[in-house]
Amino acid sequence: MTSVVAVDLGKTGCRAMLWNTADSSRAVSSVAGAPGLAAPDGVAAARTAVCAAVGPLLRESGGARPDAVLVGAAGAASAPAAARSLVAALLEDLPVREAAVTSDAVTAHAGALGGRAGVVLAIGTGSVAVGIGADGTYARVDGWGPLLGDDGGGARIGTAGLRAALRAHDGRGPATDLLDAAAGRFGDLERLPATVGRDGNPARTAASFAPEVARAADAGDAVASAIVRDAAADLAETALAAAGRITAGGGPLPVAVTGGLTGLGPALTAPLTAALTGSGLPLRLTPPLGDPLDGARLLALDRATPHASLVVRVRRTTASPPPPTPATPPASA
Repeated sequence: MTSVVAVDLGKTGCRAMLWNTADSSRAVSSVAGAPGLAAPDGVAAARTAVCAAVGPLLRESGGARPDAVLVGAAGAASAPAAARSLVAALLEDLPVREAAVTSDAVTAHAGALGGRAGVVLAIGTGSVAVGIGADGTYARVDGWGPLLGDDGGGARIGTAGLRAALRAHDGRGPATDLLDAAAGRFGDLERLPATVGRDGNPARTAASFAPEVARAADAGDAVASAIVRDAAADLAETALAAAGRITAGGGPLPVAVTGGLTGLGPALTAPLTAALTGSGLPLRLTPPLGDPLDGARLLALDRATPHASLVVRVRRTTASPPPPTPATPPASA
């Protein structure tokens, strides 16, 4: 019997699932996320989050010793040394035979397309497109963070909505329902900059306003509609750039769109779909087959997918630590 732990470690939340061939249960343990492996102390924060999510699963299973843990972590693509450090730390902390780390965009790709070639556009607080060709070619487009990229992502939409609200508040911009929406969500607009930065993660706070922008767009607000249309155009540009850099291997190239921002509904998805299907490229839009946890599980079990070279794996050569217990909290670096 093979058992693995799949982990989806994002900047907002960390989810873990213990999976084995004899149990189809999909019980998920969730804790707060980490700022990303590329951030200062990113490895320590990731280590703490993963252990906090995985520990309860191991305890509830009676002290299981899984064969492997695979983590899809935000920031892993731009910080390979940090990914290797996290692998080593997890082998110290968890009773597994193998630890592996890859980008959360890679696990999202594997889950959405079942480990096959194609393009996955992942949109949440940020945005990134990952393309993997039939010949193993790899393309990552955007995912550069809220300051330098993540075009069309939730933080960009929310920030644009808040900027429009402040412009209307100042009398520098057109009237918009976003003014009342921002005041209703964040309070006194004179204090909005401090409010957005209060929790130390302004991108996440700004992204929480994206649904308000979509609702205003659905209601016909011209300013909000323009923001969402521009975001859809940016996201389509990102996906098409990835598609142009890989080979399909015959037939249309599958493209799947995943992530929490798809929940904004037709205000975003309709213009995005229109831009992709009208691009002239041989693309086939497909619904996601699974989520990043499915992708992490697949990559933990299967080394023959086109994603294999993107995963940092280390096999244990010494005795494994005991399973975590309530009296032994997750270790921190």
